Parts: sequence; structure tokens; C-alpha cells
Amino acid sequence: MDHKTRLSSLLRTGAVAWLVVYGAILFAWFLLASMASEMPGFGLMRFTAPAIWEALCLSAADARPMALFGMWAVMSVAMMLPTFVPALHTFRDLGAAGASTGRSTLALALGYLGVWFGFSLFAAVAQFMLANATLVGPDGASTSLWLTAALLAGAGLYQFSSLKEACLAKCRMPLTFFMERWAPGQVAALRMGLQLGAHCLGCCWALMLLGFVGGTMNLVWMGVATIFMAMEKLPELGAYMTRPAGWILLGGAGLVVLRALGLL
Repeated sequence: MDHKTRLSSLLRTGAVAWLVVYGAILFAWFLLASMASEMPGFGLMRFTAPAIWEALCLSAADARPMALFGMWAVMSVAMMLPTFVPALHTFRDLGAAGASTGRSTLALALGYLGVWFGFSLFAAVAQFMLANATLVGPDGASTSLWLTAALLAGAGLYQFSSLKEACLAKCRMPLTFFMERWAPGQVAALRMGLQLGAHCLGCCWALMLLGFVGGTMNLVWMGVATIFMAMEKLPELGAYMTRPAGWILLGGAGLVVLRALGLL
């Protein structure tokens, strides 16, 4: 078997697709860890242009819009792609009958990430404006107790919304989603990825904006948020997490308000 035939076989079985997906997640976390420490380190400079890397590392402090977009895009890959793995597994399970391929799996993931890259642009503009208004610091964390309270309260209230519930229902039942919208081919997979990305955005946008509370370069916040969002999409666990998280966020907002009023 020659190299082209072997590569074609791997693409059909999806092995390459999974390597790309998990490799992207690991590399994104590696980038975030390096940015958080403001160190190129680990030989990364061999693979990225120094000017681009410096801009990404200093983006929060300098508030450069395109650098901020790059930072949020990396965060989206690191934090949101892991939450999409169950849907990808469901999609690949359909490939057992030849319904999906490695190429279509990658197209599905690209469509999903495309939605989150759109969100990254919005978040970058928001951070740029907040930084210029001195409402967030160099680390991307809120410097205003009132902004912190508003973000916590907004995310808490959204946990009880019908839109959040509807989007979670789609994310928790990917098999039903694919059965209702299935069509063969990479273009159809890309379209389904965009649709799933929109549902995921409807689930998680308010939680992602809490980065302005914990700090956009805070690895602890990113790790906790990633685990929570991934677990919230699991039908066995998620139903018991959404509303309690809402109450916790609202309680946190209340405490911050009391602190802002000097009562705490």
C-alpha cells in the first residue's frame, strides 16, 4: 500500500480527523499557558513569527484589537472544542455505516469553530472597548465592581432562560440533531457544524464572558469553565447543574453589590 492510499484510508476511517481535533485542543492550551506566563518558551518561537507572538502575549495590556481576536480565538479552540467532542463522537459513530468520513468530521468541527471565531471577534471588540474605558485591567479582569456584578448577574439569570434550555437540549442530544438534519457530504457537515455551533453559543456565551471576571488569561478560570461547560452538556449530569450554577452566580453578584455599596 503506497503513502497516498494509506493516507486516503486514514481519512476515511477518521484517524487523521481525531488527531487534528485533539492536537488542536492540546496546542491551544499550550499557547494559552505560554501567553499566560508571558513567555515564548518551550521553543515555540521556532513555529510562530516573533511579532505575532509578542502581540498575542501583550494583547490584554496593549488592547490591540486583532491580537485580542487571536487570543480569544485560541481560547475558543481550547475551551469550546472539548465540549464538542461528544457530538463529534456521535457523528463518527454514524460513519460505521459509511454515513460520515474523516473529511466530513473535520468540516463539522470547522463549522462549529467558525461560530466561535465569530464570537471571538465580538469578545475582542468588547475587551478593546472595556480596556480603553479602564474597566478591565491588563489581565482582562474587571476593575469595576459594578461591571463584575452585572456580568455575574447576567450569566446567572441566563441559566434560567428558555433560550439556554432550548440550546442545551440540542447540545445534549446530538444524535437526534443529526437524525433530523442529516445530509451526506462535506458541505452538509459544515452546515451542521455551523448549526451546532450556534446552539453551543446559545448555551455558553454568557459563561464565556465571565472571563472578564476571572481574567481572560486566568488558566484556573479557563480550566474550571471548560469542565463545567462540558459537563453541563451531558444529559446525565447537566440537568442537575444548570440552575444551581445560576443561583451561585446570582449569589456572587449580590455579594459583589454589597461590597460595592460598602456593606461588606
